[in-house]
Formats: sequence, C-alpha cells, structure tokens
Amino acid sequence: ISEIINISDPVLVFDPIMEEIEITKYLKTATYRGGRKGYNSVNMLKTILFGFMDKGYISLREVEDECKVNIRYMYLMDYETPTYKTFGNFINENMIDTAEEIFNDIMKYITHKDNVDLNHLYIDGSKFEANANKYSWVWKKATEKSRYRLFAKITALFEKMNNELKYKGVKIQTNAEYTPEYLDEILSSYKMVCNIDEGKFVYGRGHRKTVAQRYYEKLCKYRDKLSENIQIGVADEYIAVVDVNHFRSDMDCFEPLMEKFKSIYGFYPKYPIADAGYGSYNNYIYCQEHSMEKFMKFPMFKKETTDQKYHNDPFRAVNFKIDDEGFLRCPNGKKMLFSYRKPVRNNRYGRQEEIYRCEDCSNCPYAEQCKKTDNNRTI
Repeated sequence: ISEIINISDPVLVFDPIMEEIEITKYLKTATYRGGRKGYNSVNMLKTILFGFMDKGYISLREVEDECKVNIRYMYLMDYETPTYKTFGNFINENMIDTAEEIFNDIMKYITHKDNVDLNHLYIDGSKFEANANKYSWVWKKATEKSRYRLFAKITALFEKMNNELKYKGVKIQTNAEYTPEYLDEILSSYKMVCNIDEGKFVYGRGHRKTVAQRYYEKLCKYRDKLSENIQIGVADEYIAVVDVNHFRSDMDCFEPLMEKFKSIYGFYPKYPIADAGYGSYNNYIYCQEHSMEKFMKFPMFKKETTDQKYHNDPFRAVNFKIDDEGFLRCPNGKKMLFSYRKPVRNNRYGRQEEIYRCEDCSNCPYAEQCKKTDNNRTI
C-alpha cells in the first residue's frame, strides 16, 4: 500500500516522526488476558493521532469509517478495521494520559529537524466556554465533574443573593447549568438593583467589604471560571506552545505561557511579541528579570501616540502642573493634597500608588469636564 501513496503524502511524514519520538512510551504495558489477539496498540495510537491531525477534530465513528475507505488510515492500521468502541476502549484502557507530552515531543522533534527560530515567539489568545463535550476525549469525565461542582457553587451563591434581594422584590432564577453569558446578565442586573459602583470597592486590611461587593466579586470569579483563556505561541509558523488558563485578561496569561515554554524547551524566548493586551508593569518587569525583550505595547499606547487631543487633555492627571512649592495644581489652580498610599492591586513587585484629592472643587468652572461625581476630584 505504501507504493500506492504519493511520496509527499502527509501520512508518510507523520509515520516516521511517530517512530522517532517513540510513542510506545505513551502506552501502558499490555497484559495478555487470553482469547483473540488484540489489535496493534502502536498502530491504533498512530491512527487516532493522525485522525486529529488530518481533520482537526474527528469522532471515533469517523476513525472507524476512515479505516475502511481511506488509504492513509489503511496504511497506518495495516488493513485492520477496529470498531469505534474498540478505539474508545483503547483510549480509556491503554493510553497514558499524556496528550500534552506527545505534543511537546513532536514540537521538539520539529524544532530540531527544521531549525525553528524559537527566540521569536508570536503570542495571542482566545476565550472559549469551558465545556467538555466533543473537544475532549480522555479527560471528559474529570472536566464534567469539575464543571458541575462549579454549577452547584453558583446555585448556592444565587440562593444567598436571593435572601438579600427578597426585600427588593427581586429573585434570581437558579438552574442546573449556567453559561458565562447568563452570569453576565445577572451581574448587570444585580449591579443596577443594588446600585453597585465598582470604583468604590474596598480592598486590603482595615477595609470591610459590603455584602453586595462580596457577592458581586464572587460571581465575577465564577463567571471567569466558566470561560477558558487559550494562549498560543507561534514560532516560524509552528505552534510552539499552548496553555489554558481561567484568567479573564490576556496580560495575566503571559507569565504562565512563558513558564510553559521554558518547561518544554529549557529557555525563555528572546523576543516574545504580543499585542497591547499583554502589556503591563508585571509583564515588563518579568521580561526584564528573564532577559526577554519587551515587545508588548501598553494598553493605551495607540491613544497616547496618535490621539493628540487625548494626549494633551489638561484634565488628565499626568498633565497637571507642579508649582514652585511642589504641589500638583488642577486646571483651576487648586492644590491636589496627598491623601494616602496603597499597593497596586495584583502587582507582585511592591508597586504602590499615591492618592491625591483636590482641596476644593466647589464652584469650579471646569467641574463637568474634570470629574463625574459631586465629590472633590481624586487622582
């Protein structure tokens, strides 16, 4: 059959690579139970992996069909045609749960064979609903158990929130399952009913959170857990590293992805290239500590550099003038008085910010342009 297949066919590239990375190490040691001899386990693993490479996603019923009609699959299975149930039993009973290690070994082989430039890594991410279904085969049971535990926690939280909301004549509908979109709707409604202002949330020692803030933050956390942030790093058009996180923001996913890259290849990329969603103080310092160049713009880079009206806006705190006494002065000439200092939230490098409040905003002619509340301007 190998004489019929075109010499440049993908299956003739795939097969020797599987041999070179020694895929037998991903199989449990077979124990003979008597009876009819089973199928060749190496061939079965090759066929399943090739199916995913060939189709992107393939069901086991499709693998069974391809083994009967597709010359590539016939070549890998040596004309044998296991049923989809046989393939399923093989996955559950014979495979070691190391699909990620197979990916890593293949990438190590490719980078060595093709001299891939791993120092230039192009990074981006996407969010997906954390849903097992067809996108998982070996790990489906564990994923679903975890998901339903989360659903139970969400229901318990809704019941607590309903106890508080009954005095307002409002009730949240509880379900057996939830989606991120539904939780977003609840968050929006809860925020409106309880007059929640995230800008007034308190954090740290000495501050007591309100019940509404605690519930709101917990629901945000559960909402984020229902979405998975998939991060991919590409080098010379090859996917060099993949990571899955529950962080909502791309910038929080950068460090775990770099650590994943180092665990595979033994070093950090010299030039991690990403969009402004990854630019943050934490990530810049992290790059500096690990001898990586800082190739991520900061989130407001484009507005700062192209929008002159925004850049020169006199009501932006960075444009306030400093007088001879060292005081910041607002556009109306009032002093900005130091109020307190606090650690920057989620910063791991000891960074702090100082809060200043205007001495008097009453009767200010610029009030509408300068601030959104009736209180004195705070920066």
